[in-house]
Amino acid sequence: MADEANPRHTPSGVPVAPLYRPADGVVDYPADLADPGAFPFTRGIQPSMYRGRLWTMRQYAGFGTAAETNARFKHLLAAGQTGLSVAFDLPTQMGIDSDAPRAAGEVGRVGVAIDTVDDLHRLLADIPLDKVSTSMTINATAATLLAMYVVVGEERGVPREKLSGTIQNDILKEYVARGTYVYPAAPSLQLIAETFRFCADSVPNWNPISISGYHMREAGATAVQELAFTFANALAYVDTAIAAGLKVDDFAPRLSFFFACHSDLFEEVSKFRAARRIWARLMRSRYGASDSSCRLRFHTQTGGVTLTAQQPLNNVVRVTIQALAATLGGTQSLHTNGYDEALALPTADAATLALRTQQIVAHESGITATPDPLAGSYFVESLTNELDRRTMQLMADVEAKGGSVKAIEAGFLQDEIARSAYDYQRGVESGANVVVGVNKHGDGQPVPIIAAPDYRALEADQVSRLRAARAGRDATLASAAIATLRAAAGDLGKPHSDFMGALIAAVRVRCTVGEISDTLESVFGRHRVS
Repeated sequence: MADEANPRHTPSGVPVAPLYRPADGVVDYPADLADPGAFPFTRGIQPSMYRGRLWTMRQYAGFGTAAETNARFKHLLAAGQTGLSVAFDLPTQMGIDSDAPRAAGEVGRVGVAIDTVDDLHRLLADIPLDKVSTSMTINATAATLLAMYVVVGEERGVPREKLSGTIQNDILKEYVARGTYVYPAAPSLQLIAETFRFCADSVPNWNPISISGYHMREAGATAVQELAFTFANALAYVDTAIAAGLKVDDFAPRLSFFFACHSDLFEEVSKFRAARRIWARLMRSRYGASDSSCRLRFHTQTGGVTLTAQQPLNNVVRVTIQALAATLGGTQSLHTNGYDEALALPTADAATLALRTQQIVAHESGITATPDPLAGSYFVESLTNELDRRTMQLMADVEAKGGSVKAIEAGFLQDEIARSAYDYQRGVESGANVVVGVNKHGDGQPVPIIAAPDYRALEADQVSRLRAARAGRDATLASAAIATLRAAAGDLGKPHSDFMGALIAAVRVRCTVGEISDTLESVFGRHRVS
């Protein structure tokens, strides 16, 4: 038997025994596992899983201008990608126009710049919106980008019911881990509830939120914290929607989630299995939701924070392990990172190889032959149970502090994640956490350099397009639309409110992201860190 003096733990701190036997990981099969497609969905949300349909291969892309990003989308679709995923630059995420002083130096740097609906038209040029789903990583300005997508479809003759995709729209994790918030929590939650209502009524194939653990994991959260804090935030969104008068089964089937996948294969597989079980039980016990509302549907991205600038080709191996973990864990959608993303935006070759990684896993590994192929492993079932237990325990701590919003306001989530990030970094620096090519098996070679685009020229071109759009629109219609939107924002949450109608009307007459955001801020105020 292995030496007990050499204890092992998963990255979340779960002890790993030197040997697992049949008594370990014992479960009540019907109650705790059940067949794939049956409550509590531990083994998957569909009976046949990937035998019936592969996960959506959705590579993330955003390159300065809409035209550049459109070219990358077409490249990836031609290579076999099955869904789009859009990265926006920080000004777009923060509701700032490209010609605003605060946008200087940031236009197009971490994603595509979108100022008006015409930019979105360029982004989606020649892409069939009734056949390709689009995920948009956007939060504070999510409602505006959704309105733009609807108008692009409208102006191309694609009816709303044929549009499919996702807006991230998860503002609570912005207060915790990313910082691209604009408005305070209360009106932000009302705004999210309004997108739930609009999608349920008008865009039935659209997911109005992707509740994200990914960014908290990138900030240093453990797998347990990722699940617990994501689900605590999710309950806040569901509670807000119900308080706004929505029925849980009218919107909950379209809730989606977004998780990270790191390199400890068995912890990650067990995390996804535990996640489905936890969400199903929460939705049934807390809200009496139907089975369709209890199915946890999620997108996965391989761990950006696990990529290394040193020996970047090693990242190909990391991403492959992570892709295996995500698919063995039953993800519905997957983005695999390019090996050079620790250095710059991924090159076309790196992005293509990342997509090919998914395709090889799908078609050559054999893991799609049967649902949940690791089920019944003494280790996997034991680890699934323990992650389930620890997640529920941490969620209870959040509930004891008054729920997610109050816990965030008190800094609880932030402090817990910061402590985990600090502990991990200390482990890297001491050598306890091995990172090949960084603190072990280094080769002393310099970090490669990838040439950056000419961002100043890119910014100048985007500003020129924005100013031409303002000059070419009907100024009277734009001013009237902004006035109507301001009034609708004041009525947000009231039964007679038509906020999304007013927002779509403003987008239609070419009001800008910045003008819309400033209008809403004049009503909602701005979130300030205390």
